[in-house]
Amino acid sequence: MKSAYSENDVTLLLKDITGLVTPLPTAERERQIQNGVHYSEMLPLEYKPSEKYMEAYYFSLRTFAAQTAGAVCQVAEKIQSLSGNEIVLVSLARAGIPIGILIKRYLEKKYRKPVVHYAISIIRDRGIDKNAVNYILSKHAPASIQFVDGWIGKGAIQRELDAAMVDYPEIRTKLAVLSDPANITDLCGTHEDILIPSSCLNSTVSGLLSRTVLRNDIISENDFHGAAYYSNLSSEDLSYSFIDTIEQYFDYHTIMKSAAPSGISGFEEAKQIAEHFSIQNINFIKPGIGEATRVLLRRMPWKLILRPGYQNNPLLKHLVQLANEKNVPIEEYDLQNYKACGIIKNLADA
Repeated sequence: MKSAYSENDVTLLLKDITGLVTPLPTAERERQIQNGVHYSEMLPLEYKPSEKYMEAYYFSLRTFAAQTAGAVCQVAEKIQSLSGNEIVLVSLARAGIPIGILIKRYLEKKYRKPVVHYAISIIRDRGIDKNAVNYILSKHAPASIQFVDGWIGKGAIQRELDAAMVDYPEIRTKLAVLSDPANITDLCGTHEDILIPSSCLNSTVSGLLSRTVLRNDIISENDFHGAAYYSNLSSEDLSYSFIDTIEQYFDYHTIMKSAAPSGISGFEEAKQIAEHFSIQNINFIKPGIGEATRVLLRRMPWKLILRPGYQNNPLLKHLVQLANEKNVPIEEYDLQNYKACGIIKNLADA
């Protein structure tokens, strides 16, 4: 699988399906999803960032690089404390990959030992790529494996991972993430809903990789899940710009702090939001800065809701910019765990 990442940073256990799936415009893809086609059978036509949006991205990167780096250092120390001599990071493609690379770099530099890093696919309602898991198990001890993602929204991927890994009871399924406002895992950098700048962009900060694809006509039972490589975006690639910027702020004297979950779960809050806004489908509720950004980048948003007082906060500058560009209404709502939440438009109501 070709990507903008170095093989020294990550081994991609993905099938290259470049050119086999035609990306669809957002409205068409949303229509098909809401008519029952699974999202993993299609690729989105990626949003072309405006000049103002890119300014908001660079501002976010400058402003929140240190906070992001602090979360990387914290979760890396927690992984180290749980691990034996061998650490095998398994990032969930694609948001987990840059985070896995950062964790690998921190651990290797501080503890002077090699860290193996793979990227594999997991898809909501379809499960994990078991061919990829079996490949990793053919080379490494189960106890050495640590799954990594970027952040937790309301916990759907953690639940998917738990369900998918029942056949592998010897592998720890608790996700390591930078931000867990859903209060699901203590293996996180923080339970605060922070801005992780890589969430602001799509493939251009993710190794020029697409979302993962699972479609019977192109992925056989012995294949890894698929992904496409967007070589046409190589001049816009910021994958290593993001990683190198965050790495500059690593504190190798970081002392691990406990971060036990407290308060209601993200899923409970999502249900409250759905009830307040009369939303029947809980999958239309995407809480957290990262998930809200995804809604605005590649879904059909109905509304962006923000914690009161945050509309002019630098933390959400990129979200407000996107919402204004796409004429998405912004509304304040008394969010508890989160600072932002995107709500997907129900096309049946349109």
